[in-house]
Amino acid sequence: MYDKVIDTENPNSSLKVQKAVEQPDQVNKAFLTNFKAKQQLTTTQYADGILEGNRTILAQAITLVESSLFEHQEKAQQIIEKCLPYAGKSVRVGITGVPGVGKSTTIEALGNKLTKQGHKLAVLAIDPSSEKTKGSILGDKTRMETLANDPNAFIRPSPSAGSLGGVARKTREIIVLCEAAGFDVIFVETVGVGQSEVAVASMVDFFLLLQLANAGDELQGIKRGIMEMADAITINKADGDNKTLSELAARQYSNALSLFPPSASGWTPQVFTCSAYTLEGIDKIWDVIGQYVQHTKDNGYFYTKRNEQNLRILSETINYHLTERFYNDDRIKTMLLQMQTDVLENKISAYIAAQMLIESYINEQKR
Repeated sequence: MYDKVIDTENPNSSLKVQKAVEQPDQVNKAFLTNFKAKQQLTTTQYADGILEGNRTILAQAITLVESSLFEHQEKAQQIIEKCLPYAGKSVRVGITGVPGVGKSTTIEALGNKLTKQGHKLAVLAIDPSSEKTKGSILGDKTRMETLANDPNAFIRPSPSAGSLGGVARKTREIIVLCEAAGFDVIFVETVGVGQSEVAVASMVDFFLLLQLANAGDELQGIKRGIMEMADAITINKADGDNKTLSELAARQYSNALSLFPPSASGWTPQVFTCSAYTLEGIDKIWDVIGQYVQHTKDNGYFYTKRNEQNLRILSETINYHLTERFYNDDRIKTMLLQMQTDVLENKISAYIAAQMLIESYINEQKR
């Protein structure tokens, strides 16, 4: 309680004034101290924390990977380099399907079973972003409430921000960090409505396609691209009145797959039904994944595919860095604005303009 202040000009006055209440600082000092401590972590401290399984440090390192700031990217690459020798020991599973097929429910049902068996699971969800604001909902932790609270599970939604190439590169790097942190099963989930499936298939060992019965696309040729990538197709929501339709759809998909040429892995894609609601068939998903991993390790395809993925990462990283350096060159920035004006005014073709920009950049690098 603050002391009362008496009106000094008139001592006989009955007016009593309370002292003003002390205003708190605008910045929370405790938060500022913790924030500075986070910023001051060295790459070695980040790597050590990740290898010890510190989820907070892992999340902070992933934030550095996802950042577009040059200093964050530089630090992230150093962390990844330190973690790389401890990566590569997980089973990487890509999971896709149209919106509403039950991807999140299936992942949670399967994930709960895996963590109970002693596995450590990381779920990396590529979340679609708005083309206008670049923002996204990032709602997987809400949809997978039980799994999100499991100490042996780690869920990390990543906004696509309109760039599948960027997401693919960053997701591969996040996989390395999660594997170094001790997660032996990695799920990569896509929204299932675009070319993100191709990007995900290039970074996982096993690709699972979830489908619905009676969706009208069982034999459409437009689905062939995704079906060819699939190592297993699961007809979800096979419960109640939908069970018979799901079994029929499974047979139709199986017949369609039999028309495809044999895969390089020597594996015959399996088609079966499941219900993430009743948990029927969920165990079979993991059994099939285990059979695939064993089959491809026995014939060497598992390691060949991993090597091909690493070479693809090398190629994509070169393309990414060359593009970044090109567009961040001050001379090119100025020249590009003039070229854009000339193209719009039909003074020069876009092809010639592009060639001139590239030649100018190459000549500048030679000096």
